[in-house]
Order: sequence, then C-alpha cells, then structure tokens
Amino acid sequence: MKLGLVTSNKHKLDEYRHGLERLGIDIELLKADCEEIQTDTLQKVVRSCIDQLKGEGYRNFMLDDSGLFVPSLNGFPGVYSAYVMDTIGCQGMLRLMEGTDRKARFECCIGVCSDELGEFSVTGVSPGRIIYEERGSGGFGYDPIFVPDGEERTFAQMDMLSKNQHSHRGKAMVLLATEIDRRMGKRK
Repeated sequence: MKLGLVTSNKHKLDEYRHGLERLGIDIELLKADCEEIQTDTLQKVVRSCIDQLKGEGYRNFMLDDSGLFVPSLNGFPGVYSAYVMDTIGCQGMLRLMEGTDRKARFECCIGVCSDELGEFSVTGVSPGRIIYEERGSGGFGYDPIFVPDGEERTFAQMDMLSKNQHSHRGKAMVLLATEIDRRMGKRK
C-alpha cells in the first residue's frame, strides 16, 4: 500500500518511513498545500486539511500537525508552534520561558485518508520539559530544547530509534500502526 505524506519537511518524511516500514506501507512525499485554519486543537486542523485535500481530489494520503504546549504559558505556542518557531525560534522560546515552570508536552495528530483504510486520526503525546539552553544538532524545530520525561537527552541529541520511542510523533505512529493493523484485519 502507498500513502502520500503531505509535508515539505524531509526530517518528518524520514521519521515516517522509519516508523512505518514494518507495515509494508510505502510512504511517498506528496506535495500539496493545505491552508491551516486558526483553531484551538491539532485535531481540528488535521480534519480541516483532510477535507480540503479531498475536495481538491487527493486520495490515499496522510498528514500531521504537531505542537508544543506549555501549561505555564496557557498552552502556548500550541497550534501556532510552527509560526512561533519561524518567528522567534528556540532562543525566543527560551526567553519566553524565563521564570516560568518548565513543564511542557509535545502533541502530534496524524490524519489518514485512504481508499483501503478509510478516514481516521490518532494523537500521540510526549510529556517533558523545556531546558535552559539548546543541546544537540539532530532533529528540527524545538528538538534542541525539549527533554522528554524519563530522559536527560533532548530530541536533538537522540538517534532516530531513540527519538521515535520517546517522541509525540513516534507515539502517534504506534497508535497509527495499531489502527492500520485493526482496519486491515477487518478487511480479511
């Protein structure tokens, strides 16, 4: 089975290929644009993008939206994480965090639209904390400043296998694989 991954991020494409290879799903890059709505949850953003792309005739694709949620900042940057990263980057986020509680969580909502599997979404969560300075050179986005619970390394310091075990996207991919297995089993 082939699914197109709607992204312009090569790191994300690599993570999906690595995370879903055991299912025999060929993940290809799908260049499609989705206008993200301004809303309060990742799930609503993903649902809106699926509806938009279906309306444009796209089929057999998956997409995700991720966000960094900081309770001491009332959940900010949340659904605006990509915009905030592009605007102020990790250093700006660290400045915002000065004098606040460092607890944070990453969330990733993956949506699938497939002739064989139907439409569904899953959400993975990785609780952790924001550290005081950037560490590591791997990954992307907020990876150099986020340490997941039970770890001392940032996502940027982890290899792909370790990151997938701890990350919100890795956890969402486990849920995705479980749901795909369940849906494929129903067809047999």
